[in-house]
Amino acid sequence: MTILLLALRRLAASLPTLLLILIGLFLILQLAPGDTVDAMMAQMGGGDPNTARELRRFYGLDVSVPVQLARYLGRLVRFDLGQSAIYGKPVASVIAERLPVTLLLMGTSLSFAFAGGTALGVLAARRAGGWPDTLISTLGLVVYATPSFWFGLMGIVLFSVKLGWLPSGGFEEIGQGLTGWERALDVAGHLALPTATLALIFLATYLRVMRTAMLEVMGLDFIRTARAKGLRETRIVVRHGLRNALLPVVTLIGLQAGTMLGGSVVVESVFALPGLGRLAYESVVQRDLNTLLGIVFVSALLVVVVNFAVDLVYARLDPRIQAEG
Repeated sequence: MTILLLALRRLAASLPTLLLILIGLFLILQLAPGDTVDAMMAQMGGGDPNTARELRRFYGLDVSVPVQLARYLGRLVRFDLGQSAIYGKPVASVIAERLPVTLLLMGTSLSFAFAGGTALGVLAARRAGGWPDTLISTLGLVVYATPSFWFGLMGIVLFSVKLGWLPSGGFEEIGQGLTGWERALDVAGHLALPTATLALIFLATYLRVMRTAMLEVMGLDFIRTARAKGLRETRIVVRHGLRNALLPVVTLIGLQAGTMLGGSVVVESVFALPGLGRLAYESVVQRDLNTLLGIVFVSALLVVVVNFAVDLVYARLDPRIQAEG
């Protein structure tokens, strides 16, 4: 119960931040030249002023910026994200169609990065100063310094064009009518390259943090006491060292949730995935303010939820958090 109350307190403290983000983005977008109607008229090859005025009245762009902001916040209280100018239907419906792809991409990438980074970090720390440590640390630094889009493009060239092992883009084969395990395997094949591309940068970060944390923890007094009691080294590393060394890595997951959402914009664009990242790019190009604000709102909620889960895990790993709560 103490852990839950602590997490709920953190969750409530995030709501004002979410409101400020939405207001700030709304005002910043107003400074950009043009609006939704201008983008629509450009696509249609122009139009008469009467049509433009009617469209602005329809989308609520014929009033001042403070009134537009007040109307948007009023709709937001009722969980109404407005109408999408690109797709001509409610923003909530558009986001609901795209959200599962982004959640699946983020979930698999985060799991791969966390598991791989933790395992390689522990291995490097246990072989500190040896060739495994040097090799892992060097590769981690190279991966961290390389842009994610380059990994994506090189992955397409190697595994799709040259070897023909994996699809070069898309979420699944359209028109095949696959169901059950066949569809799951098809989706997994399409997500293999995007997941690896998005996860590699974060894997390198978790690797470095985990290595440093393990080196610090394994030199503490309680580890020496465990060794003096005759415990096996594997049990000491897994039961005592790993649990304490995971704390900074778990904290980093919460901090980088928003960064991973931002990275999905590039990855989804490179691999033509129908997710929130690609939808955000299209919304910026088309000046679809309602859709873009809806994406930011949902993305901020995702970050809040991830940090909520991180607080629960952190309090579980470190009993001192419960005592402070």
